[in-house]
Order: sequence, then structure tokens, then C-alpha cells
Amino acid sequence: MAGKAAAPGTAVLLVTANVGSLFDDPENLQKNWLREFYQVVHAHKPHFMALHCQEFGGKNYEASMSHVDKFAGKLLLETLLQRYSQCQSHTVSLFALQALGSFYFLHESLKNVYQFDFKAKKYKKVTGKEIYSDTLESTPMLEKEKFPQDYFPEVSQAAFDLVNIHLFHDASNLVAWETSPSVYSGIRHKALGYVLDRIIDQRFEKASYFVFGDFNFRLDAKSVVETLCTKATMQTVRAADTNEVVKLIFRESDNDRKVMLQLEKKLFSYFNQEVFRDNNGTALLEFDKELSVFKDRLYELDISFPPSYPYSEDSSRAAQYMNTRCPAWCDRVLMSPSAKELVLRVSARRPGPG
Repeated sequence: MAGKAAAPGTAVLLVTANVGSLFDDPENLQKNWLREFYQVVHAHKPHFMALHCQEFGGKNYEASMSHVDKFAGKLLLETLLQRYSQCQSHTVSLFALQALGSFYFLHESLKNVYQFDFKAKKYKKVTGKEIYSDTLESTPMLEKEKFPQDYFPEVSQAAFDLVNIHLFHDASNLVAWETSPSVYSGIRHKALGYVLDRIIDQRFEKASYFVFGDFNFRLDAKSVVETLCTKATMQTVRAADTNEVVKLIFRESDNDRKVMLQLEKKLFSYFNQEVFRDNNGTALLEFDKELSVFKDRLYELDISFPPSYPYSEDSSRAAQYMNTRCPAWCDRVLMSPSAKELVLRVSARRPGPG
């Protein structure tokens, strides 16, 4: 989308959320999630809002298709009631992939807004409400690649590109622990590099860009374990038939050999979760290294929240982390250097959310 004459002080809200678990327990989790989302919208009162969802439809998309339509309907209806007269909704519903859902809302006060047509290679005025789903290859207002969905919004005469992204996860905690950086970090590095190169290719006019979604960035597992278990001894458990390492147990050298950490393929059980929440987990940010490879291409505002993953999918324990992975800041909003300048310029001009 691109606005050619947006009013000065236009407030923009970019939101990313991996919503896979919402479709596993739709009756309980969706209601709570939507309530929190509406509270954020009400607090910031954005003129333009972009919501990027990953795993839209859950981990079993075919089984959740009926819930997808209901959730999207509630999301669109309630948001539109808050004076967003124009919207765009796009969902990639390929069963072989974990679906992306992208929603873009324009406040009724924005009158002249244009969206880039990738087939006609020109901007077209946005009017009314449009919803695209299933097969997106024929949608002219969307460029679909393996990772991103690209848009060209423009606020106060500054065009920028929005990209929804979902990168690869760590398949095994044990494999992630073996090397620093992990083999999974290298795979994500290559994938994100591909996306960034794709954004700035020569087919389209260059623009500032925001990439936000589930990057699956993880803390450097080997370094984290060494730090958390400095005074511990490690016990290795192997499978009887293959001699493969299946479990690592870290015990305190004294204190009755108390177990500090148990590590398996899909188990990361540390005895004190408070270390990940204390002061928003800032002591662990030194192990958040994956973005450093792109320090000249991507910028991020200061992180002021605890690790965003893996929170419990049990609504009664929503503030607790699951003992499946080491908590990490997987969900991020990143931007190009020119987009950073745009954000700083707007922030300096506007005293607060409009």
C-alpha cells in the first residue's frame, strides 16, 4: 500500500504474532488473544496498522480450516468497528507450509492511499475491503515468495515495504547445543539473506523496508548453558541400541547434586525460570547474536520485553514458559537503515501515539 498524501503525524502500528496455538484451543485462547490485541489498538490509535501472523490456522491447517474463517471474521469485524474503513487481508493457506496471514487496516481519516499492483507495476488507489485467501498466485496486489509477502505503504510521502516472514526453527535442543553458533542459526542466516536480497532486487523501485514476523532467532545455546550451569557437572545419557546422546543432565557440584538443567531433543528444563523474566531477561541479550550478522542491513529498536517464546499454551499458566526450548526473542520487528531514519524522524516530530 502507498499513501501519496497522508497527513503529518500519521501513527503506524506494526504487529507480529505466531498464532498457531490459538487454533489448538480456539474457544479459550482466541477470545483472550483478541481482547489483548484490541487493547493494544485502542491504546495506540494507529492510522495505519499491519498485523503479520505466522502458523495462521495452527499446526494442522486442514483440521482447523473452519476456525480460520471464524477467527479472521472476528478480527476484521471488531477492528473495522474501530473506524478502520479500509482493509486488506491475505492468507497463504498451503498445507505444505506453515501459513502466513497478513492484515492491513487504514483508518477512515486517511483519504488518499495507494497500493502497489505487482502485475501492472503501478500504484492503484485503495478503496473498501478486500480479502484474499487460498491461492494467491492470481492476486495482483501481492508478491509471494517462499518467505515474504511484500507491500509498499507510504506515509507522509515516505514509501516503505512490509514483509511477513517465518524462518526455520531449531529441530533439536541437543543439536543446537553442539556448536556455537548452531547449525540452525546458519540455516536461518542463509534464508534471511535470501529474503533481503529479494527485497532489493532490480525489478522494483527501491524503498525502505520493515521485516516483521517469527524469525525463530534463538539464544546461542552452548553459551547459555555454559553460563547458566557454570558450576555444574554434566551427565550424558545415551540410547542403549544406537549409543546416540538422548539426554544431558547438569547437576550442581555441591548442594546435594541438585539438578539444574535437563536437555533433550525437545526438552529444556531449567530449575529457575525467573532468570528469563528478571528485568525482562536483559542479562541474556548478550547471547541473542543471530541478528548481528545483518548489523549493516537491519536495525531494531531496543528490546524491552522478556523472551517471546515459548509461553505456555495452557491459558491458566499463560505467564509461564514451557519446558520445551530455551526462551528466546523469536518474534521481531526489524527495519532497513532508511526505515530506521523514517521511524526516528516521525518519533521526533510526534510527541506520542495519535
